[in-house]
Amino acid sequence: MTAEHDEQATLTHIDSDGQARMVDVSEKAVTVREARAEAYVVMRPETLAMIVEGRHKKGDVLAVCRIAGIQGAKRCPDLIPLCHPLMLSSVKVELHPEPEKNRVRIESRCKLSGQTGVEMEALTAASVAALTLYDMCKAVDRGMVIEGVRVLEKKGGKSGHWRVEE
Repeated sequence: MTAEHDEQATLTHIDSDGQARMVDVSEKAVTVREARAEAYVVMRPETLAMIVEGRHKKGDVLAVCRIAGIQGAKRCPDLIPLCHPLMLSSVKVELHPEPEKNRVRIESRCKLSGQTGVEMEALTAASVAALTLYDMCKAVDRGMVIEGVRVLEKKGGKSGHWRVEE
């Protein structure tokens, strides 16, 4: 483990007495920060076909999931304790059906100019979109699985640019 990794492994939401705290970012520089995250919803082939073909009686599943993901990113500090409320400048949520794998891939991208990163907002956007897809389709496929929720990339701040290794 490198010294850089040791520094990153420090738990920033715990003070020296072991108490939970919100990290003070007031001295951090304002920089453009961006994060991407993904999630997958695996389902039966007939469920995916219903979504893609627009046959769901509740309407356009992918459009509703996109809006839910955007709302989720905006509500992140209400859901995750100690998360800073952020003035997001952009939230994008894309849903890509992958029929060859019987799943929908969800990718979110959050961006702002600020003093703290947007990884949690990107993860929340992807997760809420996946949960919404499950909720809309559970009546026809209770066996769906949400998996692979992870950060793909982050840019900005002191730690710079990071991308998941494929």
